[in-house]
Amino acid sequence: MDALKQLFQQTFSSLPSDVVRLPIAGSNRQYFRLTSDNGSAVGVIGTSTEENRAFCSIATHFREKGIDVPEVYAHSDDYTCYLQEDLGCDVLFDRIVNASNSSTESDTLCLLEKTMAALPKIQFEGADGLDFSVCYPQSSFDKRTVMWDLNYFKYNFLKTQQVDFREDLLEDDFEKLAQLLLHDAESDTFLYRDFQSRNVMIKNDRPYFIDFQGGRCGPIYYDVASFLWQAKAGFSDEMRAHLIDVYLQNLRVYRTVGKEEFLQRLHLFVFFRTLQVLGAYGFRGLFERKKHFVQSIPLALDNLNDILSKIDTRQIPYLVQVLKQLLGQQKACQHAAEPDVLTIKVYSFSYPKGIPDDTSGNGGGYVFECRGIHNPGRYEPYKKLTGMDEPVIRFLEDDGEIAMFLQSVYDLADRHVERYLERGFKHLMFAFGCTGGQHRSVYSAQHLAEHLARKYPVRVELCHREQNRTFVFEHGKLLND
Repeated sequence: MDALKQLFQQTFSSLPSDVVRLPIAGSNRQYFRLTSDNGSAVGVIGTSTEENRAFCSIATHFREKGIDVPEVYAHSDDYTCYLQEDLGCDVLFDRIVNASNSSTESDTLCLLEKTMAALPKIQFEGADGLDFSVCYPQSSFDKRTVMWDLNYFKYNFLKTQQVDFREDLLEDDFEKLAQLLLHDAESDTFLYRDFQSRNVMIKNDRPYFIDFQGGRCGPIYYDVASFLWQAKAGFSDEMRAHLIDVYLQNLRVYRTVGKEEFLQRLHLFVFFRTLQVLGAYGFRGLFERKKHFVQSIPLALDNLNDILSKIDTRQIPYLVQVLKQLLGQQKACQHAAEPDVLTIKVYSFSYPKGIPDDTSGNGGGYVFECRGIHNPGRYEPYKKLTGMDEPVIRFLEDDGEIAMFLQSVYDLADRHVERYLERGFKHLMFAFGCTGGQHRSVYSAQHLAEHLARKYPVRVELCHREQNRTFVFEHGKLLND
């Protein structure tokens, strides 16, 4: 961090007055927004100096070509950190997700068209004069790259799904797929590799491009596939077709490609890219427990199921057989796991041991602070009891403070549950925390769970985490303890 502050001072002639850590998603790099009265910048600390060097070199080259990427202001001598232009917080992905009316949809479509129109310039002019030897970890898209990605899918996703397969036959088809992908592959264009809407910033109604440090020399189809089949973007077939037309129109400046031929090659790269991202979702989601990636897995599987019907699979029959087994198994599991009613999870917990995770993958829910309520745990008669024991219940209710607290909670929870039931949502979470997770939080969680189970046609899963006690209610009935 001291090195970043020094880079900031060199650039803005003042030390930063404020440093804020920015959220990260798919990498181990750390991002910070540094600000002072003289300006602001984004500082990056990365463990891979080769990757950092690649970003700085490619960004400098792209800006010389007039491509909208952040300016790199400075970097440390050893490339462990660098300082880049602050493009703000407006991300194209957020625009796509939040487009809720005709006005915002029109603005978002315009930005999508600008993004796809800019891609050929990145691919062709970005490659012109670029020293591809700076690219990390590979300078080009080749057989080794393809096999890395396919095995990434095999080890980080496929093997976690308990799908039986013969590894030798699967590897044979991986080899055949690599040959198909590399057949007539261009060798003179820039492959961005992670070209997707989370890596497009909006500034002054123009798209700016970030996170291209994994780029290399490679075919044009890969980036179109990455962008239009990004799992969570959820583009319709009509939207994809329109944006492909925008791309092809701008591609004509650099190269003429027949639409039928382009689509045939594109769909093959969509297939390959989908396997690659499933490997990434498996590693980042299933192994590193990052919920954003877990949430994307069903969407990517839907993309896989769809694209299998659009490609010629005759040369990779065993791979297709395994994938169809995977998709059938996933569909059965999702159908079995999907609750017919709204499931509400209610927790009691101890703050020193951390707030419970939302295991539904939605990453949300209410957390209520109980430590302001008179604590029976301070008194010897109650120290070994919990909020489910009669003496503690009498203590809290005679004191009266917790009744007022819970009435406010009930009012808020009722409105939220009713809204979720109206909209057909399936998961909701409430959590109550106190010092030990034993008295006040247990009482509160128990009473909210029983209140909601009595009042609404829902399933309530109650967990007193520090007591290792769980209860399940359906339609007001206790199913188990």
